[in-house]
Amino acid sequence: MEVRIQAIHFEIADRLTDFINKKAERLARRFPDITVFDTILKVVKPESVMNKEVIVRVSMPSHDDVVATKVADSFEEAVDTAIEAVERQLEKYKEKK
Repeated sequence: MEVRIQAIHFEIADRLTDFINKKAERLARRFPDITVFDTILKVVKPESVMNKEVIVRVSMPSHDDVVATKVADSFEEAVDTAIEAVERQLEKYKEKK
């Protein structure tokens, strides 16, 4: 699985990169068909409270891309909720199959 992390208009900390990689590996253990785990991080409005936006896109060869966008106080919280949304979408797909 390829993990891509893109931070728009800021430098990403190593701790956040490690956090995202760990979450991606955990998701890949549950869904081994995942080929690409793409994460885009943005700061929406620097002066507001809920200003960290995360877009998670998961690609699989036998399925359309699964995408979730979440906004939260911290990037860790936004990544967690976005991955939970992706997991729910993948579970629904798995049940249909």
